[in-house]
Amino acid sequence: MNLRPLAACLSLAACAFTAHAAENELTAAEKKAGWTLLFDGKTLDGWRPYNKKPAGGWEVVDGTLHAIAKVKGVELITEKKYDNFEFSWEWKLPEAGNNGVKYFVTEARPGAPGHEYQMIDDARHPDGKIGPHRQTAAFYDVIPAADRPTKPVGEWNASRITVKGNRVEHWLNGKNVLSYELGSDAVKAGLAKSKFAKYPDFGTKIAGHIMLTYHQDNCWYRNIKIRELK
Repeated sequence: MNLRPLAACLSLAACAFTAHAAENELTAAEKKAGWTLLFDGKTLDGWRPYNKKPAGGWEVVDGTLHAIAKVKGVELITEKKYDNFEFSWEWKLPEAGNNGVKYFVTEARPGAPGHEYQMIDDARHPDGKIGPHRQTAAFYDVIPAADRPTKPVGEWNASRITVKGNRVEHWLNGKNVLSYELGSDAVKAGLAKSKFAKYPDFGTKIAGHIMLTYHQDNCWYRNIKIRELK
């Protein structure tokens, strides 16, 4: 899709995204630009389990938020809902790992809570082998990302989701790898072929939570932050 990036909105963010005074802290420039820290490296303040499920599957260790593999885990969502926003985070997976970040999340549709920014070992996880629509930075199962500068498994990746009006962008390691317009023919076609086709309200924009999924694999997060856009 030939949608131009949100250059005007992201000019300050591009610098803030790569310049950290320390892990899990905001720089002066980020604060001025309106960023809010969503993980302080010590607690889960600002997050809660999805749909009132029992807490489990997560720990804070060495300044990272760690999804613990092979336990009775639960998805985490932000306590606050967001409409237009820029959300950024860093993440890493082990070999054959799988996880994701969802947005436009509602607790009224647990079978399809929200759109997912896919995070996966494309080459080794079975879901990643299905095709590019299920690989890293894709709008999971709907639209693939392109020309992705993915880091090797075990290294930190930097990701960003931007939502302004009906335009959504997925970024990976400083590059815009997917742009789509809610309600567009491309989105409708992707949804019709996806596992979400049976949910007629999926694919519409809502003010929703942001979710860190739990897929039974180890995953580490840090530098999780957000800024709301007008």
